[in-house]
Amino acid sequence: MQSGQFEEAIRVADDIYWVGFSDEQAHLHCNPYLLIDGTGDELEAVLFDPGSLTDFPKVMRKVLELVNPARISLIVAHHQDPDVCSNIPVVEDIIGRNDLKVAAHTNSIRLIRHYGIQSAFYAVEDHDYAIRLKSGRVLEFMFTPYLHSPGAIVTYDTKTRSLFTSDIFGAVSGNWDLFARDDSFLPRMDSFHQLYMPSNRVLNHSLCRMQKRWQIDRILPQHGSVIEGALVPRAFEHLKALPCGVDLTGAFT
Repeated sequence: MQSGQFEEAIRVADDIYWVGFSDEQAHLHCNPYLLIDGTGDELEAVLFDPGSLTDFPKVMRKVLELVNPARISLIVAHHQDPDVCSNIPVVEDIIGRNDLKVAAHTNSIRLIRHYGIQSAFYAVEDHDYAIRLKSGRVLEFMFTPYLHSPGAIVTYDTKTRSLFTSDIFGAVSGNWDLFARDDSFLPRMDSFHQLYMPSNRVLNHSLCRMQKRWQIDRILPQHGSVIEGALVPRAFEHLKALPCGVDLTGAFT
């Protein structure tokens, strides 16, 4: 895809849209996603990792292409980093509903609240790591501690078998495409994980839990490219073998 092709929202799965942007200077491409469930009066939307304050105009313009923001009932913040969720106070003002919830782990909520969020928090560990939408569609959460935050989580959409992984499976690349096309995306994940993930042992533990728990048709990371089909297991195996963090320092050998 050429950069001009990223000016609009892009569907990445049934009912799920990429509402991010391509930052060619930073080589760090941020990927908020919008899930739209139901129709008519029952329509409900979920916004994942809406981004930073500087991202807000680009993200919200794409959201507005797809849905009335007042239909967004849930924001998922997979961890507390500013590039993930610092624009939530502005987003919640646009959404303008008193029952809006922000889902996160308590270890992240302690820090996210400092952005000045007014909406109620939905601590995922207090709700059996799941939430049911009005239609009955279930989003499941998994605690992935220290990847790369003490309160990091991922989200699995049971309808489309899509896994929103936040920084896991993220990549930094000057040659970016929204969709991974072949194995060339695998080494693009290396530097990001080696810099931001604490160790292969910690990473491997959560990756194995994900594979054991869910059938995953696609991976939707907060940075990097959407990974689908036969590339999904290849991505898992690549990262499971990747030394990262303290593995590269020799500090614990």
